[in-house]
Amino acid sequence: MLRNNAPLQEAWFAKGGQNVMNTVWGWSQGVSDYFSLKGQNDSLALENLNLRTRVASLENYISDSLLSARICIPSESTGFTYIPATINKISNNTQHNYIIVSKGWKHGVCKGDGIITGQGAIGVVDAVSENFCFVRSFKNHGMSISARLGRKGVSGPLRWDGIHSNGALLSEIPHHICVSPGDTVYTSGFSSIFPADIPLGVVKDSRIVNGSTYEVKVRMFEDFGALRYVTVVRNNDKDEINALEGTR
Repeated sequence: MLRNNAPLQEAWFAKGGQNVMNTVWGWSQGVSDYFSLKGQNDSLALENLNLRTRVASLENYISDSLLSARICIPSESTGFTYIPATINKISNNTQHNYIIVSKGWKHGVCKGDGIITGQGAIGVVDAVSENFCFVRSFKNHGMSISARLGRKGVSGPLRWDGIHSNGALLSEIPHHICVSPGDTVYTSGFSSIFPADIPLGVVKDSRIVNGSTYEVKVRMFEDFGALRYVTVVRNNDKDEINALEGTR
């Protein structure tokens, strides 16, 4: 009666009815979308599994092809051989962590070779069997890497901070050197293990110790909890260099 007696009331009732219909429709559509999520998630999971399987197959094919051909992957640093590999086992929860890598002396791996990823240097080969090698992880109190502050800066030993998964300390940096948060830390190339200029991490903070040098906090690029594929890097001149050092 109210709706039919005046145009104004008719407009109010029409607007109110439309709002109720929109609310009900939106609620029902939300319920429908919610219950369809499982099917969508299952479909996405299956698609991701297929993609991961194809990527893994391709990486294994490339790895096997490089290995069988004994190809030396070219880089800016000459004199190094690179062998793609995968991780079979990794320790991340102790003060002396290690990694088992799926390449051994049969594939050309030797004790003292370096282990790198696209995100930095992660360890050094400590023992080798026919098909596997035992790697001393960077997350180890007995491990350090010769690192440089910037591509042309000064160098010093970089070691794990013993606390954070991606934390490191760069020491022996002279106090007159300008150290700024965000500066990139690279491998120095001064050891016979790793090529120069591999990005390792960025500077977080620094402090002067013993009144003469900086101790620099570094956030490493590599996430040790997500490691899967690595590369063994061998300095082809390492034996000659070590022999020369042994003559001193």
